[in-house]
This record gives sequence, C-alpha cells and structure tokens, in this order.
Amino acid sequence: MPPALDKTLIVMPAFNEEESVRQVVLEVFAKLPGVAVLVVDDGSTDNTSSEALAAGALVAHLPVNLGVGGAMRLGFRYALKNGFDNVVQVDSDGQHDPANVVALVEQLDTADLVLGARFAGEGNYDARGPRRWAMIALSAFLSHTAHTRLTDTTSGFRASGPRAVRLFAEHYPAEYLGDTIESLVIAARSGCVITQIPVAMRPRAGGRPSQNPLKSAAYLGRAALALLFALARPPVPLHRGATVA
Repeated sequence: MPPALDKTLIVMPAFNEEESVRQVVLEVFAKLPGVAVLVVDDGSTDNTSSEALAAGALVAHLPVNLGVGGAMRLGFRYALKNGFDNVVQVDSDGQHDPANVVALVEQLDTADLVLGARFAGEGNYDARGPRRWAMIALSAFLSHTAHTRLTDTTSGFRASGPRAVRLFAEHYPAEYLGDTIESLVIAARSGCVITQIPVAMRPRAGGRPSQNPLKSAAYLGRAALALLFALARPPVPLHRGATVA
C-alpha cells in the first residue's frame, strides 16, 4: 500500500445500498489492501449496515437520513478524531473505481482538494438537458472562484488533504448539492488549493439512482440556489476548522 494511504480514510455514504455496498467495500479492500473504510449508514431502512459489516468495513449509523453532506461531515470528524490525514469519498453504489484512489491521493502533495472529473478526457459518462447545462455553468463559475479549470464540480469522487479535512469536519454543508457545489466554494474562499484528475465513472452496481430523470429540469434551479447559499455565507478561515465540536 502506498505510504499516503496509511493515513487515508475511505468514507462511503450509504442510504439503502444493501444491493451493492458489500461488493464495493470488498473491491476497495482488493484494490487498496490495508486501507481503512468507513461506511456511514445514512438512516437506511434496509440491510446496508449488516452488509457493510460483513465486508469488513467500519460502520457509523445516522438515526435519520441527512443526505450525503451530513454523512460526509460525520466521516470528516471521525477522520480527524482518529488520526487520519486524508479522506477520500467513494460512492457505495459502485460508480467509482477504487483503483483511482491512489492517483487522487498523490495529488494531495500539492493540493488540498482533488476532484475525480468525469468530463476531463476519461470514460464516456454523459449528462444531457438542464442537468448538463447546470454542470457547464457551475464549472465555469467555480473554476473562476477556485482559480483553476474545473470540468466536473458536482463529482462526489474526491480526496481531501489535512487542511480540507480540518475545515470540512466543522463546516461541511449538508444541504442538497451543498456537499458538491457549496463545499467547493467554502474550500476555495478559505484558501484551499483545488485541482482535478480525469476518471471514468461506471454504472450503478445496484439500487436506484437518487435523481429521477423526470425531475432533471429542477436540477438547474436547485443548483443555482445551492450556489447562492454558498456565496451568501462568509468565508471561513482555515484555522477555524482546526477543532471538532
């Protein structure tokens, strides 16, 4: 295992992912032997927790569904309290290839937050209509905010280094799309260095997509609201994220 992974925690938010979570955890262990995996059961009503435990993961339980942002905030706090320097978010539905984790973590030598970008030259992931329009507009705006070119600002496949972990343990947003859009604004305005690497996404291994295609038109408005909320909040100095309540 690469030395950087010794201090890296894989955090997997999971809501009713009993069909896929065991296999995803096993794949992480197979491709990243010895790495620590924390599955955050986000108020599931199925056997997500038992499936994750059976695969050998650590499991944290949330009594109610808080969404990806709430689950990740718990993951960042767990990492900070247990001596992990880095956190890598991996979806529990199998869309993220754990083999890319090493490349993400390697970039933390020069960056605080590294995105696995779907539209940066790898794979054939496609989004159409209002969802794609929103992604393009958000990427343009957030590239300006982060002072670097970002092509996939709604990607959940990302690695956070020590400064970002301290920041997000206290200030990671839980609102819809806040875990992607608002977290980037918080990081950029707090002085974090953000970059991306190209990755290919895979089909879901089980369960149902969180977004119904019939509701894709609402994505544009929700994304705009998430961005407005992010910009309305004052910047958070990095030193304020150094402790956990």
